[in-house]
Amino acid sequence: MYYADIKKADVANGIGVRISLFVSGCTHHCKGCFNEEAWDFHYGNEFTQKEIDKIIDLMNHPYIAGLTLLGGEPLEHVNQQGLLPLLRKVTEKFPDKNIWCYSGYTFEKDIMGKMYKEWKETPELLSYIDVLVDGEFEEDKKDIKLRFKGSSNQRLIDVKKSLKENKTVLFDL
Repeated sequence: MYYADIKKADVANGIGVRISLFVSGCTHHCKGCFNEEAWDFHYGNEFTQKEIDKIIDLMNHPYIAGLTLLGGEPLEHVNQQGLLPLLRKVTEKFPDKNIWCYSGYTFEKDIMGKMYKEWKETPELLSYIDVLVDGEFEEDKKDIKLRFKGSSNQRLIDVKKSLKENKTVLFDL
């Protein structure tokens, strides 16, 4: 897996001050995407143990609320494989911090309907995610007044409650 950037004090992509990892690789190619360069699966640098250690170090402050995964597309299969060691470590070291993930895939159809059943990584990956912002960015539905999402078709999903209740539960801001 490759990554485009690691932000050490992000306040735009989830509640509180967060560490944000922008992964590389996306097949959605949304019109008006803010991060087109990260569509390329080999953009940026290789994600290694060094970056995992860096993220763990950056998160080791009381003012950091959690980790956010963006892209590119974190839920591309190769990215799920690359993210699992990081999420295991974050959850182990910081059980009280939350994890947000932005994905162009839809929760019911793409993630639960396909990935969850077909890829062994997906169930474990989802078990670590607290909030999923799902749905492709749609330029004609762009609204800068929306909190934590770019277009009105996107949703904030409480992943843990959704998995427990076996239905989509929206995250309450």
